[in-house]
This record gives sequence, C-alpha cells and structure tokens, in this order.
Amino acid sequence: MLQENLIKIYERSFREHRDLPALTDYFGKESYTYLETARRIARIHLFFEQAGIRPGDKIALIGRNNPRWCITYLATITYGAVIVPILQDFTPTDIVHIINHSESRLLFIGDSYWELVEEDQIPQVEAVFSLTDYHVLFERSAEEAPADRFARLRAELDAAFEARYPQGFAAEDIRYPEVPNDRMALLSYTSGTTGYSKGVMLTINNLTGNVLIGFKAINPETRELYFKAGGRVLSFLPLAHAFGCAFDFLAPIACGLHVTLLGRIPSPKILLEAMAAVRPSVICCVPLILEKVYRKQVLPMLEKGPMSIAVKIPLLNTAIYAVIRKKLTDAFGGACSIFIVGGAPMNQETESFLRRIGFPLTVGYGMTECAPLISFTPAPLYKSSSCGRYIAEHLDVRIDSADPEHTAGEILVHGEHVMLGYYKNEKETRKVLDDDGWLHTGDMGTMDPDGTLYIRGRSKTMILSANGQNIYPEEIEDRLNNMYMVLESLVLDAGGGRLKALVVPDYEQAEKEGIDKTELPALMQENMRQINAQLAAYERLSEVVLYPTEFEKTPKRSIKRYLYETSLLNR
Repeated sequence: MLQENLIKIYERSFREHRDLPALTDYFGKESYTYLETARRIARIHLFFEQAGIRPGDKIALIGRNNPRWCITYLATITYGAVIVPILQDFTPTDIVHIINHSESRLLFIGDSYWELVEEDQIPQVEAVFSLTDYHVLFERSAEEAPADRFARLRAELDAAFEARYPQGFAAEDIRYPEVPNDRMALLSYTSGTTGYSKGVMLTINNLTGNVLIGFKAINPETRELYFKAGGRVLSFLPLAHAFGCAFDFLAPIACGLHVTLLGRIPSPKILLEAMAAVRPSVICCVPLILEKVYRKQVLPMLEKGPMSIAVKIPLLNTAIYAVIRKKLTDAFGGACSIFIVGGAPMNQETESFLRRIGFPLTVGYGMTECAPLISFTPAPLYKSSSCGRYIAEHLDVRIDSADPEHTAGEILVHGEHVMLGYYKNEKETRKVLDDDGWLHTGDMGTMDPDGTLYIRGRSKTMILSANGQNIYPEEIEDRLNNMYMVLESLVLDAGGGRLKALVVPDYEQAEKEGIDKTELPALMQENMRQINAQLAAYERLSEVVLYPTEFEKTPKRSIKRYLYETSLLNR
C-alpha cells in the first residue's frame, strides 16, 4: 500500500494553488480558480451530508466534460463516496444497466442525456440533478421523507453554506476526511472491444499510484517536471474513460495545472483552433487523432514539391525535419513539452517519423483495470515501437513466456495499480485475477531486460495458422494502414487457413486526387500484392474487401472488432 493518499494530495493542491486557474469550459467560457473549485466541492459535501449520503454510497455521473462534471467527481471521492462515471457514448440501455447495477443513490446528468432515461427504469435512484446548474430534475417520493426534500435542500443550500462558513470560505477551510487507501473510490465500467461492459472496482490507492506518476514525471534532459503548477492541459478525451480521466484531469489538478475542457473529441479544425488558444504544455491523445494530423498535414509536404526531394538528402534533411517539427508543434499550440499517446496501438510509420524529427512523443500502455497506467517512459528515453518501461516503483510485470525478450506471451501485472476486481462479478474476476493477485491482461507482448514493453496484440484476436504459427492481426493492420489510399483496416480469420482484410479506403483523399471509386478495388489489390511480399507465407492475405464506412469504435477509438469478426466474414 502506498504511503501517499490522493484525498490529502487534493487537499494540499487546492490550498497551495488557490489563486491559480483550475477548470475552464472552452465553449462556455466558464472558469474557476482552485479556491473557487474547492468552494463548490464544499457545497456538494454539505449537500451530501444533509441528504444522508454515506461514505461508500455510489453516485452516478454522465454528461459532456465540463467544470461541473469535474467538480462532481472530485466532491464525490473527497467525501468518501464512490463515483460511477458513465461514458457519453454508451447506449440508453447500457446507461440504465450501469446505474442499476452500480446501485447508485444519486445521478448527476447532462440535460440531453436525461431525455434518454425514464425514471421508472432506475428505481434505486433517489434523485437526479442537472449538470447545467445542479437543479433537481427528478426525485423519488419516500414514505419516511417529504416528496420534495432534495429540491428543498437544494433551495436552502446557500443559507446552509453561509451558516457553515460565516466568515466566508477560505483556503484554511479546505479539509477533507480521512479516506483509507484501500477503500473503493471509483466504479468504472469498461468500454472494451468485446462488447461486454464490466464494473471495475478501483481504490484510492489505485488512483493515487497513477496520479503520482504524473506528479513525478520529469524530463531527463531539462530536469523539469511535465506536470507542474501553472501548466496547461486541453482536455478532449472522455473523462469517464480511465486514460483521459487520469492524465487530462486527476493528475493535472493534483499538480496545479489549468485544465480547459472541450466537452468531447472535436473535429480536427476545432481541435487545432483550441490548441492555438490554450497552448497546452501537456497533451494526452489517442493515436487516431495524431495519425490524421500526420496524414493530412505532414505527408503532403513530404510527398510533393521541393521538400520531398530535400528530405532525401542527408545534409539537408536535418534542417527540413526542424521545419516540419516546428510546423507540427505550432499546430498543437507551440508550447507542448510532452505528447502522451495511449488507449490504442500507434501506427509504426507515423511514430517512426515523429521520433525522427524530434517530436516529444511517448506512448504509454494501460487498461481500466490498472486505473490505467502499466508502462510509461518520458519522451527522450522512450524506445521506438515500444510502450515504455513498466512502472517498477509501483508494479511488477512479467511475460508468460519461456523467452520474454523474443517470444510473445501474455502480459501479467501485480501491484499498486491493480483493481480490486469486477463489481458483483466474481466469475469474471477469477478469469483475470489469479490467487496470487496477478492480473492477466489478455495482451500479448515481449519485454526488454530494462522493463520496456512491446505489445504484439490481444490474445483474443491472435490467429493460429494451419501450421501452428501465431498471427497477430494488429501487426498486419499496422502495415496495411500505411498503404496507398487505406484509411483503416481489419484483418480477420476467414477459415481454412485464409486471412481476409476489410479495408476502409480514404475516400476524402481519393476525391482530392481525382480517383474514381471504381478504381479503388484495383488499388487495393495492388496493396495486397505489395504487403504480401513483405509478410511470411502464413501471414499473407487471401482477399481484400472494401468497407464503405469507418469501423465502429469505442470511446477510446479502438475498433469494436467483435462486430465484424463473424457476420462480415460470410459475405
């Protein structure tokens, strides 16, 4: 168990950084300092107290990323209750299931999402509050309490708060209860690619471990902290997901950074406009966004005009790389000291080029069950095509393989970040947590002697060839996605020792280049010929099938493979 405690870290952060900006809504222009944020947290604590909310009670939360979403989250865990954040992209059926399965007593919800839920579907919820201004959207009558008790408590809250703090709320009033590290603080429902959502039970200790990694992350060349007071974060990943929550929100607030919230993943145009306005010092991103910027802004410079020639000349390419690096850095606001990519595999061609030009890129690895971090290395020490070194100060990691450095095996994790288990699901818990507490991640990888991890693919997606060879479709997809006119792809087992690739062409690029859709099948056949020449015999594709739209994805932008692995193979 860690000595540090996240609740006390926040207590200290809100006091020390009281005059610094904490949370800003980019579109609404609503903004709070650390002291103003702490004041609003204290109001919710008082409301919880008067409403009879007990430590350990569940509070559900769904809505777009905004300051009140963040304040509700922080108020819940610093009170000692359990937050149940629900991803915006879940279906109404999933939302209702999670609220009921988690046994949430209260629900805080964006107004548009409340339209998707019927109150009789969530019989355990005592009251529902709007994330617009915390007004009561619904409360359930009870025999032992007045029908409008929550509305009355809400109406009387200003007076009650003034009575509690007659001299006004000050930094000295920021005092949070003792919440033990082993207590559950977060019930996070996964949005994996298997189509089955489970409630991951995460403790104060799990969250503390992840926040400390951000707290201590240092540039080994400059010796400066990446997450430091006065820094800036532009938050556009879903905060209900572990990656965005930990490093766009929890770690920055613990360290005194200013978090500007974009609501949800925006269009590239709006994202780049916001980057220019906010000038973030730390950027957390999923690969898809960075790869799109690379394809649309960088590749055209390299493929056409004088730069395409100059970059091939050794004495000139260093200067050209500096120009490209500056253009790319400026596109992301011009102040980024580290660009952290996670949530899905990074395209190797994109990563290789960004590393070559000196872009401050690092790729981390984790999963919701570790809140989420398993491995991370600061950009200057990061090894290409890896996902960093595992967090040795908090975790033990091993590869279930006789030769972990050269032969892929399942990645097993033990230590401070590992979840308690799945809520009310002992069967699924036993599948992934063994008797010694090792988490079986389901990811296949290798590991260098220094602890650097390399992900090969998921054990569930691994295909066994007719002659017993292991095929990792993600590795073939990574190469295929670099081929001409390929936007994204899925490699699937077609049976009989055959591999089939579903390919989404880059229709936008085809239109720009004047390529008719009828020409795309022939281009894809040429791509198949070229990629098969690069692959071992047992990995070669037997067929490429064009798919008309982008694949359906999870909120962290991973393809929902299970939707395509059966039905589309029979077409």
